[in-house]
Amino acid sequence: MLPRLVDLLGEFTPVVEAAPPDSLLADMGGALRYFGRGPAELAAVIRVRALALHGVDCVIGAGPNPMLARMAARDARPGVTLVVDDPAAFLRDRPVVALDGVGRATARTLCGYGLDSAGRVADAPLAVLQRLVGAKAGRELWERARGVDRTPVVPNAAARSAAAERAFPHDETDRDAHRRALLSLAAELGARLRTERQVCRSLAVTVRYADRTTTTRSRALPEPTAHTAALTALAYAVHDSLGLQRARVRGIALRAEGLTDAEGSAHQLSLDPADEKARRIEAVADLARAKFGPRAVLPGSLAA
Repeated sequence: MLPRLVDLLGEFTPVVEAAPPDSLLADMGGALRYFGRGPAELAAVIRVRALALHGVDCVIGAGPNPMLARMAARDARPGVTLVVDDPAAFLRDRPVVALDGVGRATARTLCGYGLDSAGRVADAPLAVLQRLVGAKAGRELWERARGVDRTPVVPNAAARSAAAERAFPHDETDRDAHRRALLSLAAELGARLRTERQVCRSLAVTVRYADRTTTTRSRALPEPTAHTAALTALAYAVHDSLGLQRARVRGIALRAEGLTDAEGSAHQLSLDPADEKARRIEAVADLARAKFGPRAVLPGSLAA
């Protein structure tokens, strides 16, 4: 479905970047001038075409840069386009962790000094932020808190993330079923990354509910890895942090972010023999799957 939506957006702009499993980022600056319409009007046309041609009801966010557009899309509802006209007002009361590039450790450091919202970070002196998180990271954080994101939209860019999704046959409230889906997703992504000799720096879990709304939360890994056990443990932790309880879940997606070459990443040596044994078993399982198919070796809880 994503390639079809890329083609649909390609009728409006050639600058379309895919963000699997279900997101697209498009630079519509030229389209706005060419068609003489505002962002909400153009989004309405795109939504109608997506629904008529592909049966997809899109959630669309629009903003002056990629960060604000993504944040707007997360807040938008199906059938309604959320347009960010005033970045300062949009960001001011948002938690600092909502900003791109702010993980748990950075958020903990900032909150310890009372910088718990984007507005407070924007009001802080640049020199203070640079002392807290470093010169480069401090400037980027200060700019993003003020609504500045210099990241370009890169069409046909090499994948910076890998994602997989599981849909439930019915609205699922069972936590164990959610965890089995996460285990399956982590195993699939881990095997894919190891085959492509890549590692990821963080994971994002997206939960899609019965009313079509979604929640996404990401967290950095202790070190870049493609080790299924490490991916699974973090996916479980992120899922637990959502506090879903009896939420009616329609599907779960897992996205490995910050992909990089495995050869260029460092691995902290472990003195735990169980971990080393698990990695050896994982390597053998990868060989078996390459020869006999992806379901040749599965975790016990997924074998049924």
